Formats: sequence, C-alpha cells, structure tokens
Amino acid sequence: MSAMKIIIVGLGLIGGSIAKALKQNTPHTVLGMDTDEDSLLDACSCGAIDGKASLEDLKSADMVYLCVYPGAALDFAREHGPKLKEGAVLTDTCGIKSAICSGMEKLKGTGKYTFVGGHPMAGKERSGFSASDPSIFVGASYIIVPESAPEWAVSLVEEQAVSMGFGRIVRTDPGHHDQMIAFTSQVPHALACAYVSSPRCQDHQGFSAGSYRDVSRVANINHVLWSRLFLDNREALTSELDELVNNLKAIRDAVDSGDEAGLRELLRKAGDIKRQAG
Repeated sequence: MSAMKIIIVGLGLIGGSIAKALKQNTPHTVLGMDTDEDSLLDACSCGAIDGKASLEDLKSADMVYLCVYPGAALDFAREHGPKLKEGAVLTDTCGIKSAICSGMEKLKGTGKYTFVGGHPMAGKERSGFSASDPSIFVGASYIIVPESAPEWAVSLVEEQAVSMGFGRIVRTDPGHHDQMIAFTSQVPHALACAYVSSPRCQDHQGFSAGSYRDVSRVANINHVLWSRLFLDNREALTSELDELVNNLKAIRDAVDSGDEAGLRELLRKAGDIKRQAG
C-alpha cells in the first residue's frame, strides 16, 4: 500500500477511531482538523494523528474524511473543496445518505476532487475523541454509496476500510441506505428512548436482567446528534416507526382482548422471522 496524506475532519468517536486505525495499520500520514483544540492536542499526544492539518495541507491531501454532522460536511466541501487537488478523494461518515449525496452532487464541479459517500457501521453510546477506539471497526460493515464516483475512487475507500479492520463492504444507493438505517439503527434508538421513558424505569433495579439491558442500552444517547439524524431521515424513519407502532398495537390488542390464539400466532411469526433473518 502506497503511503498517502490523509486528513480527518472531526476527531470525535468515529473520526478519532479512523485516525487511530489508519495509524496502526497503514503507512499513511494522518493529519487532523477539529474546532476543539483539546481534541487535537489529545490526538497528537497519543499518536492518533501526525499533526494538525492546515488549510495549506488540504492542497496536497490524497484523501479527506468528513467525520462531522451532514450540514457541516456540506459546508466544508463548499468552502474548502475547491482547495483540494485533482484526484483527491473526499468521503464522509454520515449516518444518512440522501441529503449528503444530493448536496455533494450540487457542489460537483466546484472542485477537482471526487466524492464517495461512506458510512462505517460502528459506534458506542459515548461520544468524543476520548471514546475513540479502532477495535469498534473490527469485523464491522462499511457501507459505500458510490453514486457517480469512478471505480478507482470507490476501490480506494474500500481498501482503507479493509485496512482499518472492517469485515464487510456493502455498496448501495442513498435511498436504500436511509430506509435500512431507519430500520436497523434509528428505530432501535427511538424504541429505547420510548422504553426508558416509562415511570417504571426508575425502579428497575432488582427486577431487570438481560432483556432490560438489551432494549435500553442505546437510550444512553447523544441527543443532539440523533435528533439531527432523525430529522434528516424523517421520511424513512416515520415509515418505519409507523410499522413498529402497528406491530406493537397488534400485540397490545391481542393481550387486551385475551386473544391467546392470535397472540401465539403473532409471537410465532416474529420468532420465525428472527430465526431466519438472524
């Protein structure tokens, strides 16, 4: 693997973890950009990055990872994209793709870089550089949304993902990505938040075990980030929440009416689906 100059914009949980994974597993020079000087200092001190990136460094960067909120990613591309050299690959780690890909498409031609949408499927309940850990990537999936990007650029993003330890690369389009993420990620977070909002949650000690832990875990949420992600994906998420509410109501109504046969059938079907889907 040829050594490249890579700039990580945003040294939070994901950006910090990417920086550490690249430094551990590749010969690349890794520089960081962040509005939080403490995060930059911590990243330099622990060797996660080789130094702070300047605006001048952008002109010679081979790859730039945008590990920030979707709006900030588009703002960065709008302001600094024209500084990137021809052949540079700009990629993101945002949890929604329709908004980011359409926004980047509108900026196409304002710079000589190539954009490739990306989404590492890994994380923690905690946020910030202090929570960054490259081991969260090991065996995880990395989603790539190529759109009109050339194969060489898509392959470059894939190669870096594999070098970071990701075990599965998935290519898809923005709409399918957002619908699936609404189901696999956003609905569970919404469900967990609704679940712990019960007044019984305050008294769970002594009555809870694995089921409580499994359902409530992701309610320990970064409310600013997830509010934005929910709203940026409102159409797909609303559809999936409607599906969940309808399914819950079917179970609720069967319990309320004492319909044991109907309840057994609902639970049987759910068990079969889980066993088949994994």
